Amino acid sequence: MMTALIRHAALGLALLAALTGCAGNPATGGASVVVMSESKEAKIGQEMYAEIQKEGAIYDDRELQDYVNRVGQRLVANSDRPDLPFTFTVIDSPDLNAFATPGGYVYIHRGLLAYLDSEAELAGVLGHEIAHVTARHAARQRAGSLTTQVLAVTAGVLTGSRDIMDSAGMYGTELVRGYGREHELEADGLGARYMYLSGYEPDALLNVIGVLKDQEQYQRVRAKAGGKPAGTYHGLYATHPRNDQRLQTVIRAASELDTGQVLEDPSIPGEFQRRTDGLPWGPRIKREDNRYYHNKLAFSFAYPPGWQVSSGSRAIVASAADGSASLTITLQKPDPQQTPQQALEAAASGGISHGLDLEQAGLQGYSALASGGGETRRLAVINHNWQFLFEGKADKFKAADADLLAMIQSFRPLHPQERNAGEQRYVRYIQVPRGATMASLAASIRLPDAEAQLRLLNGLYPSGEPRTGDWIKIIQ
Repeated sequence: MMTALIRHAALGLALLAALTGCAGNPATGGASVVVMSESKEAKIGQEMYAEIQKEGAIYDDRELQDYVNRVGQRLVANSDRPDLPFTFTVIDSPDLNAFATPGGYVYIHRGLLAYLDSEAELAGVLGHEIAHVTARHAARQRAGSLTTQVLAVTAGVLTGSRDIMDSAGMYGTELVRGYGREHELEADGLGARYMYLSGYEPDALLNVIGVLKDQEQYQRVRAKAGGKPAGTYHGLYATHPRNDQRLQTVIRAASELDTGQVLEDPSIPGEFQRRTDGLPWGPRIKREDNRYYHNKLAFSFAYPPGWQVSSGSRAIVASAADGSASLTITLQKPDPQQTPQQALEAAASGGISHGLDLEQAGLQGYSALASGGGETRRLAVINHNWQFLFEGKADKFKAADADLLAMIQSFRPLHPQERNAGEQRYVRYIQVPRGATMASLAASIRLPDAEAQLRLLNGLYPSGEPRTGDWIKIIQ
């Protein structure tokens, strides 16, 4: 992923904005310095959206995407720019964040969705991000901020890398961390107005901020317990104090608007719960097709389409569908005095030729062809905790050897997330049984700080207990 992003940046896809002078701001009614044209804003948003699509970062749930889009479009219709096309997207990331890019692109991470409790809270997040676009906050930054590497920002979003975000320049950090105190407060006021005009209770925005401030407190407690300095939260609403009087004032102002009509809450009872039940919890690594993963021995290798892999107590065998070729993997304790080449030569029978040093994913190995008895085989030795021995055979060896060698060269250690890929957890809703407490509900969840995680998920951090029969979220 990162290689592709860096390559695109090197090809000159970093987008630069030019100063165009003063323009009126339709959302605020005032004059402000606008440092890029609307066509440039649209181009930036389109580039980032295309990159996010290409990298597979969009959460694969059509019904949830449609639901978020429906809520977002209702808010847009009651915004200062109802004519501007908006695209709403759920990102497949566990981070608690949301952001908007120029040109009407709004993103919310599935990690944040898990912590919301209602459609009104979702509308609060989306309305805030819509306001960043309608107020043209990206375009109102100083010109020096906007010599930006847009794809580096995208890389930071996709990988969650703070280092990448920090190096992406001022514009990038504004997207991910917020636009600064005044612009954030302006987005709150506009977003609250869009909520009210769409039938949502603006106070729900305060609930969302409370959820994220609980996360800040939890991170400080964890850091102190571990003897580490408390980190600084840089995500959504990071600029807001917990008891923000200015924020409460702008939200109350939205609630006091006189529209001359009764605005009904558009939420369908229970729909938000139905759409978010089953959200993946935490990081999610998708295992590749045509790749074998061994959790216990912590290795992986790729195999050609149509091949099958069987694992036994003595060997792991990858075989072509018609049985015409195979690669057998066995292991032995390594001799620290032997190099992989020496180990291969000691184990081989017949003549050895076409030796090849292997160095892949930090592993050292050696491969060669062994000939004898009218047969040629592909051999290899790779050290990875144990010593892995590879033997490839084929009816038509010359034609199959490229595949055999490619399989050997694809051998690598498991990434930590891949090792746990079979233990994906999900957010589920249950009704609280009689006598249950947060501690008792957390007892069956094998997660660090399970009780604290459940409390954060349900707005009961650091204390408080649910009532019997209440619907709460748990992690399964």
